[in-house]
Amino acid sequence: MLSEEQLKIANLIIEAVNLEDIDVNDIDPQAPIFNNGLGLDSIDALEISLALSKAYGIKIKSGDKSIDDIFSSVAALTDFVQANK
Repeated sequence: MLSEEQLKIANLIIEAVNLEDIDVNDIDPQAPIFNNGLGLDSIDALEISLALSKAYGIKIKSGDKSIDDIFSSVAALTDFVQANK
């Protein structure tokens, strides 16, 4: 079950990358965002980064060493947003 903040981030992801066939309530906050999770790729990561920047003023640099950890799951991305907004 998604927390309120995780729900916001999950909805942002769905809107940013046009995941029309995914219901936000079907997203596991601990599941991977990429590959076998939601099936997103690096282009989607750029779209999500742009959406986060617009919504929260957060900048995620593509060369950031922790980028894999930040985008590992909805829960991890939510934690990053809460820590950096």
